[in-house]
Amino acid sequence: MKRTLITPELYSIPAVFHPLLAGKAVYDSSCSTEARVYYIPSEGCFLKSAPKGRLQREKDLTSFMSTRFPAPKVLAYLSDERDWLLTSAVEGEDCTHPDHLAEPKRLCDLLAETLHAIHGLDTAGCPVKDHRVGYFTTAEANYRKGEWDLSYCDGSFATPEEAFAHLQANRYLLQKDTLLHGDYCLPNVMLKDWQVSGIIDLGNGGVGDRHVDLYWGAWTLRFNLKTDAYRERFFDAYGRGSIDQERLLLVSAAECFG
Repeated sequence: MKRTLITPELYSIPAVFHPLLAGKAVYDSSCSTEARVYYIPSEGCFLKSAPKGRLQREKDLTSFMSTRFPAPKVLAYLSDERDWLLTSAVEGEDCTHPDHLAEPKRLCDLLAETLHAIHGLDTAGCPVKDHRVGYFTTAEANYRKGEWDLSYCDGSFATPEEAFAHLQANRYLLQKDTLLHGDYCLPNVMLKDWQVSGIIDLGNGGVGDRHVDLYWGAWTLRFNLKTDAYRERFFDAYGRGSIDQERLLLVSAAECFG
């Protein structure tokens, strides 16, 4: 997890949060250009800021998930000129820590078993009842804007037009029967002594198709371990009987368009 010691500019932060930051050691833990994340270790919390309206879904899903699985607690949410989300910190280090990457087989199996446990949770009451709606809308909007990255389809499609045509023709395959993390990557799974202490960054979740998380689980192992050697092991550890290669291919087509 990125942590850079900073001196926050309090004038740009709502006054209600100043007591958490003033005179404290504050670290920048941001991992995107859109959102700013402040880590305040003495207070055991993270303060996240993003454009107005962007953190409502993350707040709702984090609150929901934290009653069912180890996850941060939502401490406060404010939406004014920007959105502000205050959550508790999860103990441990994420799965990209060198100690975790040093044992790739153990890490692969734990990632698969944790995902299987998440997917076994009851979906009742989930605030995002159909993940597919936003998923397809985003893909189509990015295709129309000319925004794509064919590296996410692993060579399955030669052009963006081919990937989008496959998505449009086969979108009916995706189900709405599983509670998703939505961004199931190694940086979003926290471990303490090789036990899952929490899952974080839940803003892309909802009730949808398990293959979205399965796609990202396989992708993150390849990306972070610099090899695709653990893909099949990951699927075996999750439960190969629950995996449909056609739906995985469909997800890869959608992910070309963000």
